Amino acid sequence: MLKKFYLSLAVMFSLAAYAEIPAGYYNSIDGLTDEQLKMALHNIVSNFIYPTSNAGYNTTYTNLRYTFQQTDLYPESDQWWDMYSDVPHYAPSFSGLNREHSFPKSWWGGLTNVPAYIDLNHLYPSEAAANMAKSNYPLGEVDMSTKLNFDNGVSLVGYPVSGQGGGAKFVFEPDDEYKGDFARTYFYMVTCYSNLKWATNYSWMLQQNDYPTMTSWAINLLLKWHREDPRSEKEFNRNEAVYQIQNNRNPFIDYPDLVEYIWGNKKGEKFLLENAGDVHGEPNLITPVQDMYLDFGEVAVGSSVTSQLYFKGEYLTEPLELLLYRDDYKMFSIPVDELSASTVNSANGTWLQVTYTPTEIGEHKARLLISGGGIDGSRGVALQGEALPIPILSTLEALPASDVTADSYVANWEEPDDVVDYYVVNRTRYVGNSQFTEQLVAEDNQLEITEFDQSDSESYTVQSVRLGYMSPESNVIFVDHSGIIGIEDDEPLVIRNIGTGILIQCAQPQHELCVYDMAGRMIISVAVVENAQEIDLPMGVYMVVSREHSAPVKVSVK
Repeated sequence: MLKKFYLSLAVMFSLAAYAEIPAGYYNSIDGLTDEQLKMALHNIVSNFIYPTSNAGYNTTYTNLRYTFQQTDLYPESDQWWDMYSDVPHYAPSFSGLNREHSFPKSWWGGLTNVPAYIDLNHLYPSEAAANMAKSNYPLGEVDMSTKLNFDNGVSLVGYPVSGQGGGAKFVFEPDDEYKGDFARTYFYMVTCYSNLKWATNYSWMLQQNDYPTMTSWAINLLLKWHREDPRSEKEFNRNEAVYQIQNNRNPFIDYPDLVEYIWGNKKGEKFLLENAGDVHGEPNLITPVQDMYLDFGEVAVGSSVTSQLYFKGEYLTEPLELLLYRDDYKMFSIPVDELSASTVNSANGTWLQVTYTPTEIGEHKARLLISGGGIDGSRGVALQGEALPIPILSTLEALPASDVTADSYVANWEEPDDVVDYYVVNRTRYVGNSQFTEQLVAEDNQLEITEFDQSDSESYTVQSVRLGYMSPESNVIFVDHSGIIGIEDDEPLVIRNIGTGILIQCAQPQHELCVYDMAGRMIISVAVVENAQEIDLPMGVYMVVSREHSAPVKVSVK
């Protein structure tokens, strides 16, 4: 009932209470149609802010649990506004919640594209069980005549109705209350990131092109949801909050009819702006706007975090003057004290680097004053960050994999006592004499691993991350389908059980041969092993690797 109360409260607010769209923000789309309209929107919304530390990590993702307090709380409440579940969770605690990529990260490579990975326009807090059930399935309507995979009263996961799913076995169906929210989120993502290469095995809703970028069944579904669940007060509020944080907007919330002009029943018609700002030649600084802020989040003392602030104007007649002032302004720095009118007026605008380098522990605040350019008065951008001690992280204990299926398994590890931002799973695949390692991000102390090829074996280690610092790698856990990994190398290594230990059979000497137990602990290491050499071992199950044979060989000593 709490959710319904806050929804009733929200609809009492007038649209006039929301900040207006910045003057001139959408001027470049005026009079365009179809593909040209979509591409012009792409050029606008793909410019946004995401601070990055000198340790190479992105502070936006690290600090999402704090950012969400500005974007995803019920009005006048500290309860998280979770569109996936009715389970009550309260800020600032993030226990039981995930940072959910509503447009699944596996569809476009995850961390290989940082902007999409940390874009607040599709990141929402989600109760962990609902997030895991949703997985990376496409949106769709669930066939209620079949057995459901998941139903918590808000989210459904199950078989799709006829004509939907794009070949996926299951689909995720949000509550009617949020179907329009998710539709407009997806319209935004395929506009902002139409230049990305979609993963071919997850392209159920997508096409690899600039337009229309989605399959026909997906367009029809999202148009239906968009029309049946119009934009809400929640979306207005969130869109403005996101703009204040990362300096871009979801145009399909600002102008819902854009959906029809690009994909719907107004294709071929020109989109004409109304009251979109001064287009008559007066100096105008479109962005940044008054009281926008850069939040650098939590940073280890002595480290640096750099964010880029986007400047775009029109008809500016003189340089913009820049000044850092107030409180802890010495903790922040900018490379120049003015920006030329020509660069700010240019079609692509320009970026200003702002760096936060805390020299002492604590919260720090300052402001960036922007004046000149021919505009009336000045504008102020708030700068804030918090410096914490350099974290000391303990080594994690990786646990054996569970739920091993034909094409997936769940990697597990013990939850540490340390405060962590997230985990990194180092997944190594062994294919012949080659091995391939990738890093996967996890929210909790387990992660489902997919695309587990039956012809291969693999292993994983785990590290925790806090403020960009990583713990040492955990022990190694080996995973395979058959229990005994086949030998298919040009110079095979065969391990045989001889009761008191193992017998090594090899075509040539093996160097740096290591024996691990199934918890990933090294039991013995031998510099050089010859053919027919025996190694004494107690009863147990072991994995054996060598420099010449990187694919682990599994053997039981009985």
